[in-house]
Amino acid sequence: MDKVNQDTDILKLLKTDVNRGFRLVVERYSSRLYWHIRRLVILHEDADDALQNTFINAWKNISEFRNESALYTWLYAIATNESLTLINKRKRNTTVSLDDIGNFFTSSMEGSTWFDGDGAQVKLQNAILQLPEKQRVVFNLKYFEEMTYEDMSKILKTSEGALKASYHYAVKKIEKILGES
Repeated sequence: MDKVNQDTDILKLLKTDVNRGFRLVVERYSSRLYWHIRRLVILHEDADDALQNTFINAWKNISEFRNESALYTWLYAIATNESLTLINKRKRNTTVSLDDIGNFFTSSMEGSTWFDGDGAQVKLQNAILQLPEKQRVVFNLKYFEEMTYEDMSKILKTSEGALKASYHYAVKKIEKILGES
């Protein structure tokens, strides 16, 4: 069964048994949303907080969901907003320079059991951290989630052309950063 049919079944269940339907939403999307959030906020604790807030917001607003987009794009939009809110809150509450934050996140990734990557993956993640916020989000959605520009457009409320340009610039910056290391 494809993603759309599964979402349709979940949405039907949400109308008849909201608790059971929402449990299915959480079961189906927890892992994918966690890793999407984690790639943006880096720290496990922050990812857990943002994921919890994502599902709280989705629960509060599930009755307002109008099928104007796919369920997963709606959830990704909430998760992305929660992640960006957390990142901006962290920026406001710190007196540490951005370079120091990047170094901290890099060392956090290297010492993390959750990022089980080799040196190349750590270098890629470090390069992604150096991207501007919007390019980082677009790159993560396209590269890791293999999301279409159409779906990203719905999530980020940006034109497909702008997203393609952001992804192109992100790739070029990452190539440059990796070429220098």
